[in-house]
Amino acid sequence: MNLAEALNLGCACQTLEPLRLREQLETTPALGGLVAQLAQSHPHLFSSTAVFMDSRDHARILEAIAAIERVIALPAWQAQALARASAPSAVDHGPAGVFMGYDFHMGLQGPQLIEINSNAGGALLNAALARAHRACCAPLALREPSGNTSPETAFVQMIRSEWALQRGTAQPLRNILVVDDDPLQQYLAPEFEMACALFQAHGLVSAVGDARELVWRDGSLWHPALPADMPVDLVYNRLTDFVLQQPEHSALAQAWSLGATVLTPHPRTHALYADKRNLVALSHAEGLRSWGVTEADVQLLGQVVPTTEQVSRAQAEALWARRKSLFFKPANGFGARAAYRGDKLTRRVWDEILAGDYVAQTLVPPSERLVSVDGQARRLKLDLRAYTYQGQVQLMAARTWQGQTTNFRTEGGGFSPVLVLPEAEGLSLSCGGHTPCG
Repeated sequence: MNLAEALNLGCACQTLEPLRLREQLETTPALGGLVAQLAQSHPHLFSSTAVFMDSRDHARILEAIAAIERVIALPAWQAQALARASAPSAVDHGPAGVFMGYDFHMGLQGPQLIEINSNAGGALLNAALARAHRACCAPLALREPSGNTSPETAFVQMIRSEWALQRGTAQPLRNILVVDDDPLQQYLAPEFEMACALFQAHGLVSAVGDARELVWRDGSLWHPALPADMPVDLVYNRLTDFVLQQPEHSALAQAWSLGATVLTPHPRTHALYADKRNLVALSHAEGLRSWGVTEADVQLLGQVVPTTEQVSRAQAEALWARRKSLFFKPANGFGARAAYRGDKLTRRVWDEILAGDYVAQTLVPPSERLVSVDGQARRLKLDLRAYTYQGQVQLMAARTWQGQTTNFRTEGGGFSPVLVLPEAEGLSLSCGGHTPCG
């Protein structure tokens, strides 16, 4: 057991400072009252307890992400991923896709990649949350992966980079529309407002809009949430219709296909990264070698990506026999919906899996974090998320929960900041004013 694991299982300090959280979240008058709103509507969104990470595990995550990015850049990888994707995924106007999320469990052999998300939510919330926690154990402090650059600054630079990748630098970016279906009813709707406030603070017109209200007219994309004389320049896309196939998204699909607006993330990003069938390819060493992946990257991915296989009726009997060691996920699923631990499967659900398009991933049980709830110690499961852009980690965060899959319904759980322990022999830590934790 390394020091980070010992702290996660032995230190239940609550380091979230509510007043500081309000300062970090309510940065403009438009966001006034956000903390009170979240306390009412999202009582388990934020954990009061930070999560510790070993510096070697942190380095391994960075190495794994860099290796995956190298694989995905290969023409052979892109050809096989796009061959099974829908037509909109073939469109490439240049943008890389904002707010990529690499999710990991901490297994016995270190970080294990559970999935990749092409429109990972929570980055702005987690950036604010990290600054609202005091350091639990001296001499630790939360540190930004990008050095002295704040995550918010990195997020705005990322948006401007997406614009430049498609439009170049001659034409200025004027506005950003944050879209989802019925956005005010989405669970992370408060983050949409935070995104708008951030963009506005950097001189950009910004609004939240319902994607179903977008209109394609006169060769441009329009939305009533923006000024009437201003077509949509850039869409920050939070839709879970990843390939824009639903009829109500036809205006956005047309604008994307013709390059009339910059869309990020977009169908191509999802096909190359987030389709769960990509996990099958990433865990198949011989296939990787055949595409020209270096032996060093093949070995690294073999250690970090759990073996994943396509579910088929031909393999149904064998998969059922091994189900207790597997986790089943829909190829185009999100947010743990319709995902199942094999040891919890009923025959009815198994029939639904066989009729669908699923992958089976070797089960990697999540590690745990000790938290205090009403003075009682409780162990919750945890996973880690790296928010990235073009392979660079902008922010690390964690989620803690109780149940079969991640959720925000657990007392003491929710988003947590990540403390990466410094490399130091014989490092001794103790909680300031609390029970010693190391």
